[in-house]
Amino acid sequence: MNLWQRLYLPEIIRGLMLTMKFLFRKKSTLEYPEQKHSFPVGYRGVPRLIADKTGGERCVACKLCEVVCPPTAIYIEAEEHPEVSFKERRPKVFQIDFGRCINCGFCEEACPVEAIEMSQSVEIVGTSREELVYQKDQLLAIPADSRKPHLRGL
Repeated sequence: MNLWQRLYLPEIIRGLMLTMKFLFRKKSTLEYPEQKHSFPVGYRGVPRLIADKTGGERCVACKLCEVVCPPTAIYIEAEEHPEVSFKERRPKVFQIDFGRCINCGFCEEACPVEAIEMSQSVEIVGTSREELVYQKDQLLAIPADSRKPHLRGL
C-alpha cells in the first residue's frame, strides 16, 4: 500500500466531486408546512370517522373494526341510543391510538356502514402518548383531504 492510498486522497476527491455534482442541481426539498406534498389518489393516511347528514357519527358500534385491527389500536364501547324508540346502538367511546395504528386500512374494509375511511391527512402530532389517542369528536374532525386545515386538541 503506497502513501497515496494510505492518505485516502482518491476517496476524498471522489466524495468532493460527488458533492460538487449535486451542489448546483435544483433542490427537491419542500418547505413544510408552507408547501404540502401531494399524495397519490390511493394513498392511505390516518383513519377518520365520517359524519352522517345530521352531523352525528355513522358508526353503529358493531366492533368489527376493533376486531380486525392488527395492532389493536381501536377501542369501542357501545351504548343504546337514548333518542330513538327502537334499539339502535352507537359508540359511547370510540378511540384510535395513533401511536399504535399502522394505517393498514383493515378497519375501513371491515366497516359494514362505511363509517370509517382512510383520509389523506398525515399530520397527527403529539408530545406524549396520551395525545395520540384520539376520541370520537377528534376523529370526526380529521379532514378527508390533507389540504384542509386539521383541528387539533378538541
